[in-house]
Amino acid sequence: MGEKLDEAKGRVKEAAGDLTDDKDLKREGKLDQAGATVKEKAGDAADKVSEAVDTAKDKLTSND
Repeated sequence: MGEKLDEAKGRVKEAAGDLTDDKDLKREGKLDQAGATVKEKAGDAADKVSEAVDTAKDKLTSND
């Protein structure tokens, strides 16, 4: 859920930097958005790994 907040914060910073012609603030906003994307993708990957582990466990226990 924090990814959405980071993304929104990044968009605001980027827009503020664009309006004020502050390249550093605009760049910081883009970095915040990129960080949010990385967090989201990492969370998705962790979920998939967890599902795969659960599936493997289920298969092993059903063979007993």
